[in-house]
Amino acid sequence: MRVHVVSDVHGAVEALRKAGDGADALVCLGDLVLFIDYADHSRGIFPDLFGAENAARMVALRTAKRFDDARALDAELWSGLDKRTAIESAVRKQYAELFAAFPAPTYATYGNVDIPALWPEYAAPGTTVLDGGTTEIGGLVFGFVGGGLRTQYRTPYEVDDETYAEKVAALGPVDVLCSHIPPAVPELCYDTVARRFERGSEALLDAINETRPKYALFGHVHQPLARRMRIGTTECVNVGHFNATRTPWVLEW
Repeated sequence: MRVHVVSDVHGAVEALRKAGDGADALVCLGDLVLFIDYADHSRGIFPDLFGAENAARMVALRTAKRFDDARALDAELWSGLDKRTAIESAVRKQYAELFAAFPAPTYATYGNVDIPALWPEYAAPGTTVLDGGTTEIGGLVFGFVGGGLRTQYRTPYEVDDETYAEKVAALGPVDVLCSHIPPAVPELCYDTVARRFERGSEALLDAINETRPKYALFGHVHQPLARRMRIGTTECVNVGHFNATRTPWVLEW
């Protein structure tokens, strides 16, 4: 059995069309949408609306952790515009292309920049969406937990710690624990390029210690200090920033 796993697609639709080649199934751990590209300020919803120069200003402010200034710039740019309608329209355009690129079967969960309410409109019959649920693939039980925890970035799908923990608990024991964010381990949460810790989940870490899945797979941290480590008998793997690598992580058994 061969499963390809991707995360942090961020608009890489052409690569996504090939991500399932040679696999029995594709697993996607979220962040399909590209709102702003920290490496290329001309790509994404934000520069499409306000230009690459303003995108560069926004990236600089957020990288410097000047969040109040970033919010002020955001408010200035959106003044007089219907923010919700404009973003939803742009997200819909991306989702139409990205979901059409999924092979069958695909098993997917949400990332923190995704908008879950829109997914049912675009997920084809061959795509199974799970968040706090399990499915069997090739005799192994895969559990999925989508979204992220609350941060100062205020991305679309962030939930409080208690809600996230409830989703993790709902899975019970699994063979492969799939999430968008990593467990709360410093080496797995630190981004060496952004030079900051992303939020990891204590609930995921507890589940790994208590139920000992064979694998814990995740993304979210684009340039992690550690891409994989073993916690007890569980192999924890950051499957990679697919928008940058264009290459899925391969799980075979």
